[in-house]
Amino acid sequence: MKRAPRILLAGGGTGGHVYPAIAIANAIRDMESEAAIAFAGTREHLEWSAVPQAGYAIHPITVSGFHRRQPMRNIGLPAKLARGLVQSLALVRDFDADAAVGTGGYVSGPVLLAAHMKKRPIVVQEQNAYAGVTNKLLSRRASQIHIAFPEARRWFPASKCRLTGNPTRAELASADRDRARAELGVPHGARVLFVFGGSLGSQALNSVMQRWVQRHGCREGLFLLWQTGRLYFDGLRRRVADHPRLRLTKFVDRMDLAYAAADLVLCRAGAITCSELLVTGTPAVLVPSPNVASDHQTLNARSMEALGAAIHVPEDQLESAMSGLVPELLADQGRRSAMAAKARRAARPDAARRIARDVLRLAGWDESHTGVDSA
Repeated sequence: MKRAPRILLAGGGTGGHVYPAIAIANAIRDMESEAAIAFAGTREHLEWSAVPQAGYAIHPITVSGFHRRQPMRNIGLPAKLARGLVQSLALVRDFDADAAVGTGGYVSGPVLLAAHMKKRPIVVQEQNAYAGVTNKLLSRRASQIHIAFPEARRWFPASKCRLTGNPTRAELASADRDRARAELGVPHGARVLFVFGGSLGSQALNSVMQRWVQRHGCREGLFLLWQTGRLYFDGLRRRVADHPRLRLTKFVDRMDLAYAAADLVLCRAGAITCSELLVTGTPAVLVPSPNVASDHQTLNARSMEALGAAIHVPEDQLESAMSGLVPELLADQGRRSAMAAKARRAARPDAARRIARDVLRLAGWDESHTGVDSA
């Protein structure tokens, strides 16, 4: 009897790399319950807590990025890279991976390179419209490259690319709007503006929102759900007055409810956020962070705008957008409905499942005995 497939996943540093890897692992487990799944990551970053919480083993790999602004910090980089590769080779050998999947972050580099050196097929998953450095380097060795934005094709060998979308949480697409608004305490008939800038928060978004609320208050008919991020919550809690139509929160645990309740979202343009907006059909004003590598959020936002699913607003135009564009969108249900419809048409809610199936097939999976639809 052929053994069950053994899949090694690597992705770390931020939730944008970690959570897609977990979603792919969950889809693999759903499709082949006997599959052995392991992760590689770093002890210092999100994956070290998030992966075990999801029920998977994680193995430490030594890795470090290149410091462009502080060159002296790169003195020990070659030694770290060598150590990380040695650790990765041992992991691929000891786990005996049939295939390896990288979802970005520096840790993907040595792990997928080691798998390639051990002649195991490797799969790259790129979340953004602009490809990351690690994924671009790995693409020549990859058997498959799964992309979320059509614009990403320019960075990779065309024959290897598959436009599958970003893996998102299944519960996002099934949340009930009425139940969500009731749980969040939204008054009947109110329009909901959901503002967030990631788990840490966005100083630019928070500053503009603080001035806007202090100037205008929460107008009749508007409910503001504002996630500040943990870095800014305490200060804003002191400076922004309580209001029955304002829900100020450090972190939103139930994003499915927040999206379902929202009439309009104002947020950054991270890749996973963009994919979640498509899957949930939520109209959005996207304000890309100017502080990310290669300005990739701007490319994400432009791609979403080209679809008609969102509007791109540069950060230096955010103040004026809060005076004009945002209130206009909140008042125009027809325009929001058109944006929502275009978002849903572009959504790829089955991304995790499609990637999982391809990974399993590369690993030699015999799907005939599972009863899983192989289409």
